[in-house]
Amino acid sequence: MQRFMRRIGFLILILCLSAGFIRADERTKPAMQIEDNTFFDPSRKAEQKEAYTFGMEYRVEAGYVQHWQHSTKDINYRDMYLHGARLGATFTFLLPLHFSLQTGALYTILYGVSEQHWASTYLPSLQTEYIKHRVVEHNLTVPVRAYYTIPLWKQLNLFFYTGPQLHIGLAENDHMQQHLSAETKEWLNSQNIPNEPYDRMSDELIRANIMWGLGGGLEWDRYRLQSGYDFGLNNLIKHPQLTKQQMTEWGWFVSFSYRL
Repeated sequence: MQRFMRRIGFLILILCLSAGFIRADERTKPAMQIEDNTFFDPSRKAEQKEAYTFGMEYRVEAGYVQHWQHSTKDINYRDMYLHGARLGATFTFLLPLHFSLQTGALYTILYGVSEQHWASTYLPSLQTEYIKHRVVEHNLTVPVRAYYTIPLWKQLNLFFYTGPQLHIGLAENDHMQQHLSAETKEWLNSQNIPNEPYDRMSDELIRANIMWGLGGGLEWDRYRLQSGYDFGLNNLIKHPQLTKQQMTEWGWFVSFSYRL
């Protein structure tokens, strides 16, 4: 009987020591093994969602612009590239699922040069007579863009946009320099072809240039770099004189913006 009691006491002692070692081992385990993994931290998820809920952002923007005026069957308006800059402000409506809508107002100024050559009326074999067109264009640009943003890493985002854009022509001054003989100038006047400085927007061109744009860029914190191309959709000649006479204006730009 005594031997049996000794065996029972020895077994209880072993069980107590084993329980103590197991509890001590649990205390020494790293916190990440006994607590929930923080990789999928709910607070981090909430911060990501808050960045794409309803809200409003305001930005100032400045950049380089290049436009292309393309005409068909027209001797008054020559194909011309215009280079310039635009400056203004935009505001963005933030929407869920990484979407947003942007609009605003930007002032655009463009400058281009082209030469219009004419055969001499008194010596047709020579084409030494020409008019040099120096065009200065002033526009008010109103974009309406739909944006989609893709988070890449930390505060770095990739975005794409599409949507219409309205160019409101304020003025398009053609500062001509004549290199014409009196006979050629007289013939141009008889054909109602302008050969003196004037504003094309006064009576010849439509002020509203409706365009459709595609583009994208990168965003880091408050800074955004974007580029895109705008396709002119409507004929800008107010009173076409020839069949299918038209002129369209397309544009490309790259700009930098800062979120206030």
